Amino acid sequence: MGIFRKNKMARLVLIFLMGVCIVSLTACGGKSDQADSAKAKLILGDAGWDSFTFHNEIARFIIENGYGYETEVTTGSTPVTYTGLKNGDIDIFMEMWTSNLPTYDEDIESGQIIELSLNYGDNAQGVYVPTYVIKGDPQRGIEPMAPDLKTVKDLEKYWEIFKDEEDPTKGRIYGAIPGWEVDKILNTKIMTYELDRTFNYFSPGSDAALASSIAGAYEKGEPWVGYYWEPTWVIGQYDMTLLLDEPYSEELWNDGYACEFAPVPVTVVVNKEMNNKAPDVVAFLKEYKTSSKLTSDALAYMQKNEVEPSEAAKWFLKEHEKLWTKWVAEEVAEKVKAALK
Repeated sequence: MGIFRKNKMARLVLIFLMGVCIVSLTACGGKSDQADSAKAKLILGDAGWDSFTFHNEIARFIIENGYGYETEVTTGSTPVTYTGLKNGDIDIFMEMWTSNLPTYDEDIESGQIIELSLNYGDNAQGVYVPTYVIKGDPQRGIEPMAPDLKTVKDLEKYWEIFKDEEDPTKGRIYGAIPGWEVDKILNTKIMTYELDRTFNYFSPGSDAALASSIAGAYEKGEPWVGYYWEPTWVIGQYDMTLLLDEPYSEELWNDGYACEFAPVPVTVVVNKEMNNKAPDVVAFLKEYKTSSKLTSDALAYMQKNEVEPSEAAKWFLKEHEKLWTKWVAEEVAEKVKAALK
């Protein structure tokens, strides 16, 4: 009976000690969890286009897995999300097309927002043709259709190649999307160059319809000419040539847009409180830099493989490890690489 009581007491002591250990371990784990939960949730703005969403997903993956912050995305129009950035409802903008916001420089100077880096500045827009129109494509049995086509003004000599099916007396040049400012600009440019005498300016109706017209012509090896821009999946997937124009000058631009579009600096910008809220993330974003080509290639991957931007971001991080590991400290890079496996 005495031995039984001793054994019982020993078991109770053992159970008590195990309980203390478990509580201690849980408390330790709880402190770690609290450290992560104590970090502010970071809100990224998204104005709705593919490249913006793609860069958000790269940043989110690194911020969440490398730095331990929770993230969220607020989607809306450019004016709405930009107002949110200035007010502090949004913390991060990964793709700020600076020339599209009249108060951008003023907001930087006032300190409402902080410009951290140039994401890319090699974007372009203007009048494109499939490259095979100029150079042909021997592998597809396509002969050059306009071997001397180099500039927008040269189109006048080649209007018959781009014949408008609905009006065979003129060529068809695809315009920009109705409602976009560039639609007015391009229409005016066509008249400035007097291309309206040989071309009909055709409205595609939507960006999806414009992309579809390029894809349809390209797959058939047919001629196509019209407005497009980069970075986009279309430029990443198809070999397109931007026709040359007069070098940009303010004087020519104000005289009927008689020159090329100036490249737009696309920056990474944060709300003024980010230096206090997440200084480590600010340090990372200061190093964030890609290019129009890298972005177009990723968007083409997303389109071709029918994957979400989050999957395209993981593909990008695996494909371009040498690039993004320069943006972060070694220990952060290791955490991100481990999360990619």
